[in-house]
Amino acid sequence: MEYFCYHRDRLGSLALREELLEEHWSYMDRYAKELIARGPTFADDGETPTGSVHIVDLPDPAAARAFAFDEPNYQAGAYRDVLLRRWRNVLGRTMWDFPGGRSGGNRYLVLGLGEGLAADLALPPDHDELIAYGPLLSDEGDTWLGTAVLLRAPSPDTARAALTPDRYADIEVHDWEFGGRR
Repeated sequence: MEYFCYHRDRLGSLALREELLEEHWSYMDRYAKELIARGPTFADDGETPTGSVHIVDLPDPAAARAFAFDEPNYQAGAYRDVLLRRWRNVLGRTMWDFPGGRSGGNRYLVLGLGEGLAADLALPPDHDELIAYGPLLSDEGDTWLGTAVLLRAPSPDTARAALTPDRYADIEVHDWEFGGRR
């Protein structure tokens, strides 16, 4: 079962995150085979971290909750909240398989929080710049709750256009980059 996990930073937690960086990476190393995508999000300045995205394939909701809530930054109070949802890997690949590679161009997390009937379940026609794409689902996997996309795009507005605007209660766009050890 695939899960989308987005830890959002607590204001003022940058020093704590920096202090725990090796612990965080070591924790994620334990899930290397299960990770589909990972990486930090940033404020508009492109420098200040605002959160951490992990898309992971785990056996069940209990394992996903343990993954999200045992994470060292979460345990230390660096995160203000966690969005954890079932997810379906529509692309069927990991971020490391993205033909565009780790660098070059602007990268974004686009998070559409659902409202009403399911939307954007199929790949958009122009999907060459998609790094990860899939619906957010209930724990049982049968109720659509939104869509999460990682992509390369020239601007936040272009990234936002990956989702159908009138089908979501809210669409968030965050600067994002490939995560992992450098």
